[in-house]
Amino acid sequence: MPEREAVVVEDLRKSFGSVTALDGISFAVPTGTVLGLLGPNGAGKTTAIKILTTLLLPDGGRARVAGFDVVADAVPLRSVIGLAGQYAAVDENLSGRENLELVGRLYHLSRADARGRAAELLEQFNIAEAGDRLAKTYSGGMRRRLDLAASLVARPAVLFLDEPTTGLDPRGRLDLWEMIEQLVADGTTIVLTTQYLEEAERLADEIVVIDCGQVIATGTADELKSKVGGDVLELTLVRKTDVRKAITALRALAAGEPKVDTDAAHITVPVQGGAAVLADAVRKLDRARIKIADLALRRPTLDDVFLALTGHGAEETAA
Repeated sequence: MPEREAVVVEDLRKSFGSVTALDGISFAVPTGTVLGLLGPNGAGKTTAIKILTTLLLPDGGRARVAGFDVVADAVPLRSVIGLAGQYAAVDENLSGRENLELVGRLYHLSRADARGRAAELLEQFNIAEAGDRLAKTYSGGMRRRLDLAASLVARPAVLFLDEPTTGLDPRGRLDLWEMIEQLVADGTTIVLTTQYLEEAERLADEIVVIDCGQVIATGTADELKSKVGGDVLELTLVRKTDVRKAITALRALAAGEPKVDTDAAHITVPVQGGAAVLADAVRKLDRARIKIADLALRRPTLDDVFLALTGHGAEETAA
């Protein structure tokens, strides 16, 4: 009988010299679900993935994956997990088929089984026609699909995806999302790290928000959005020199810190009060003689949540 939780992390810690990468994070992933680890560059997401896939030893805490301790049971654990990182880990001088067959042999599949599994995955990921071409001739999206296929050769119970859509165009990202959704439908447990809020919202059953090596929030996308506590007022000004004056004019309406893009003369303000806020905002800006190019009220996104929790956007690079 499969364990109820495929991944359990308890007070995990890791430092590199004076830099604390993980400062006691804890979370769990139920079997057959997707956990999204959301946070900016430098938040600790990749360090956590490396520990959970036995590529790094933790300094403290415990973690179990598919019932195996990541330290004590590292060798047997590697046979039941898959990993696809931020950059396609394929041999450019081998064909797509040869890459997959090589991975199969490394997992101790027979030649016939490795060949059969490679053919199956080439079809599944829509690269069968290019299967006998050298990987260096593949587009970025094809390499990413090949990399994901390689992580699935041994039919892992738990799959770790570390920012798998980095560098892909919107069409390639959408294709990969659909493939990930199919894997989950087939029963695979997935831990996904991402900076893309839309990605976490679409794919993850549960989201863990990490900043500076600590878990700062957990929940579904809707639960996290509720933390903002209302709607979001977005406005673009005609003159960027009016940005500071506009923030002052709208201060009484704000339910949190505004996010400002001075160069684009764009301001995002968390607010409460529903549609009536729009009329109030227009009146206040008009009194301050500020010209508006665009004004809208919308529901909060996960980026708004991250801003409310940390004071900076999720896609901003951590210092």
